[in-house]
Amino acid sequence: MKANFSFSPVTEETIKDLIGIFGASGVSADEEKIAAYSKDEVALHLWEKRYDAEVVCFAENVEQISRLMKYANEHRIPITPRGAGTGLSGGAVPAYKGVELSLERMNRILELDMENLTITTEPGVVTSEINKAAADKGLLYAGDPCSGDASFIGGNVAENAGGNKVIKYGATGSHILGLEVVLPDGSVTWFGGKRRKDVTGYDFVHLMAGSEGTLGIVTKIILRLLPLSAFTVDLLVPFPDVQTALAAVPRVMTEGKVIPSSIEFIDRKSMVLTEKYLHTSYPYSGQAEAYLILQYEGNEREHLADETERIGDICIRCGALEVYVADNRTTRDKLWKGRKSIAEAVWAFAPIQLANEDIVVPTSEVPKLMAELDRMCDERGVEYVAFGHLGDGNMHVTIYLQREDAGWHEIIEGARLELYSAVKELGGTLTGEHGVGLKRLGYVPEFLDEAQIDLIRRVKLAFDPNNVLNPGKIVPW
Repeated sequence: MKANFSFSPVTEETIKDLIGIFGASGVSADEEKIAAYSKDEVALHLWEKRYDAEVVCFAENVEQISRLMKYANEHRIPITPRGAGTGLSGGAVPAYKGVELSLERMNRILELDMENLTITTEPGVVTSEINKAAADKGLLYAGDPCSGDASFIGGNVAENAGGNKVIKYGATGSHILGLEVVLPDGSVTWFGGKRRKDVTGYDFVHLMAGSEGTLGIVTKIILRLLPLSAFTVDLLVPFPDVQTALAAVPRVMTEGKVIPSSIEFIDRKSMVLTEKYLHTSYPYSGQAEAYLILQYEGNEREHLADETERIGDICIRCGALEVYVADNRTTRDKLWKGRKSIAEAVWAFAPIQLANEDIVVPTSEVPKLMAELDRMCDERGVEYVAFGHLGDGNMHVTIYLQREDAGWHEIIEGARLELYSAVKELGGTLTGEHGVGLKRLGYVPEFLDEAQIDLIRRVKLAFDPNNVLNPGKIVPW
């Protein structure tokens, strides 16, 4: 099954029509603005060509988006939705030019419902603002991507963002109860609502989560909230080598008999780069080969202290060099600032000759994955840094060349393909939370068979027969 990729260009007449929908302040054909909005966090030099929209529009309400989609369908103009631009897969990059639709002006928290424990927002709300609004009422929004201080909740929904607390609370999709959505033909509908149970029809709420803006444009989001624990304690645990750190995790879980809200992994190179980036230092800097961050929550301070002491003892028996307890705001903020800055640190200091990967394997296979990564990079003469969400098997791996080499692209690509092969062999897949987007499009057939790829195409065309909404993403056509 193939889609029609024959699109119409944006003309002067088109721009006049768009101004009629969004107003003069809601439409820009300025080249610098178009260039700024036609990219995300994927470095431009990693694309084989430039991808630029022809015009940028700034939506302020659902009515404007509905009118835009009706117009786009009639005139066959591609629409690419964009949140904060913090994505790492090219999901907001306009593969077929057309209109880049920014949702940044739809940035209101509409309601915090204390009776139903929900919060309703527009898609342009920064995720950390939702966390804060909930916390101010003694509640928790447990979606916690590391980009939460910059990313929009709409982008989190589009990518089904994971983050630090997935092991206990689940990814973004686990917290979505309802969505207002503009479909590609311009019609507006609600999927779900404030109810906790619903089997009336298909589960479109969770189909939308992770659909990368290809099936509809989310304009309102109802998220579930939870009671906020009174106390939180983080443990920073350095280990002498990676395999010892990885082997400690199942014992921490089974012997500890407590589900942590986070289990994060940081290798030595990632930690060194982060210290350099933040101009700070962490325990055993340059000595430990791996670190774990373990987070625990509770309502009784003494009980939580007893639990974390028991967990610390388990870590020591598993070979940890030490266990550092962060149980106050200052130490916890320093610890998590380091963890959430790793990606920026890697981008700041690693050479341009690199590949950023977002692989995921069953948690039991992470030790084998890391051993294979060591072997592969050693044989190929490439370097890597690795960090990620160890509790759910999602590892962020950056493969790079330390030396200058004119053939760096072929070297890195060979390493990438070998890594993907190992991931597939271990029962893993291409991306855990960053999405396929445009960046990983060509690798999807390595992980999904043709029957499933064709099914994805048919679902896409059932929603979007004219293929105008974020075309050219998720699966190859």
